[in-house]
Amino acid sequence: MSNIACSDTEQHVKNVAAAREAMLSEREFLFLAELFKALGDYTRVRILFALSIGELCVCALAEVLDMSQSAISHQLRLLRAAKLVRYRKEGKNVFYSLDDDHVRNLVSQGLDHIKEEA
Repeated sequence: MSNIACSDTEQHVKNVAAAREAMLSEREFLFLAELFKALGDYTRVRILFALSIGELCVCALAEVLDMSQSAISHQLRLLRAAKLVRYRKEGKNVFYSLDDDHVRNLVSQGLDHIKEEA
């Protein structure tokens, strides 16, 4: 499958070989696509941003985002499934936080990128 429109130089061959070698498995690409799908929702991004400030319960998230607790809970289930948030229970209260520093970095780098564009 080679319809090379650019000049077939030695560097071109090296670049193609390097890119092919670095390619992920189909499973890894599917997981990566699911991650970006989870990040591609306005409400979920707002939740992630709020949690980047600190741990919050569903009630607090609902108040911060001016949404119903059930709507927040639904989005949190999706974020948990994508391993973007985690929770801990303290008595009857459930507190949510970002899953790890990778998620915090995704939010932070995304913000840096859009601020750079502005």
